[in-house]
Amino acid sequence: MEKILYLTQVEPGGELSSFALEVLSGAGRLARDLGCELAVGLVGAKADVQAAADSVAGCGAAAFLAVTGDEFAVSRHATDAAAFEALARNAEATIVLAPGTSRAARAMPGVAERLNGRIDSHITGTAITDGRPEVERWFYRQRMMGRLTRSQRPWLWLVDSGVFDAWEGEAGGATLEALDVPLPELRTRVVGVESPAAEEQTIRPDAELLFVAGAGWTKKQADGSTHVKEAETIIHDFLETTGASLGSSKSLVDQAGEGQEVISFMSHMNQVGQTGSTPRHPKGLATCCHGEEPHVVGWRFIKERRAVNLDPGCGWAQGKADVLYVADAFEVMRRVNELLKQG
Repeated sequence: MEKILYLTQVEPGGELSSFALEVLSGAGRLARDLGCELAVGLVGAKADVQAAADSVAGCGAAAFLAVTGDEFAVSRHATDAAAFEALARNAEATIVLAPGTSRAARAMPGVAERLNGRIDSHITGTAITDGRPEVERWFYRQRMMGRLTRSQRPWLWLVDSGVFDAWEGEAGGATLEALDVPLPELRTRVVGVESPAAEEQTIRPDAELLFVAGAGWTKKQADGSTHVKEAETIIHDFLETTGASLGSSKSLVDQAGEGQEVISFMSHMNQVGQTGSTPRHPKGLATCCHGEEPHVVGWRFIKERRAVNLDPGCGWAQGKADVLYVADAFEVMRRVNELLKQG
């Protein structure tokens, strides 16, 4: 019989992110479908871990395991890998699920090697076929969906966000079993965390809306001139007012390497598409981009897609957007910002 372990790091203050709660929901469903027990493994500072365990006490887990301590509360490969390995061994887990965060993605492949197991990342779906667990993921630059299973155990899963609904349930008092994990040799010292101010953060995975800017924002407009600074102001004001997340087409972010004037707060981290990210926001608005396949492939999980483009024959008009507004994005977004400021 399978043994399911859910692993995650705890946020400062004892919270679990919405991403973490999504994967917890998936782990619980998998355990129910397979008729086996679920264990929860948490890593972080002692007080934070207890608070997190209490917040999900009603998730149906048979055991709550933890690795705690100041050194385990920060992101570091050596400590993360040691904590994950200890939790997996103690739980005797055959399947381990974790949110596919950058922190987990750095440590989990090494853990799979230490456990003589196997790992799959970017999982976008799960299923049970003839009693066997299966996972889904995209291949060939997200053009083909594959479903696979493995006989090797333990099997580690790094799950993408948006695959499951976030877990919701009663809090309570969880009985936490803290594991004594010796600190490995540390060659990295974490001296602090630097984060951009909230208004400077443009990538917001939990935002309701994804706003994508294309290269058209930096091209010559009807008057024969470019208006990049004005484009920056329009886009920044919209993001600040709505709290939307900012995406970009590849052609726009590539302009920086070509010596062209670009939007200052845009980087390759904002890129959406087959060589960028695949976000899962409920709504998406594309402006000044033409809806080419390499870009649009990153939109497959956006539930409602709209676009603004002056070209009525662009890719968005070929069934890739629910609604296409044939209009000047500068004029449209100026008016939108005016209406938003009016409340």
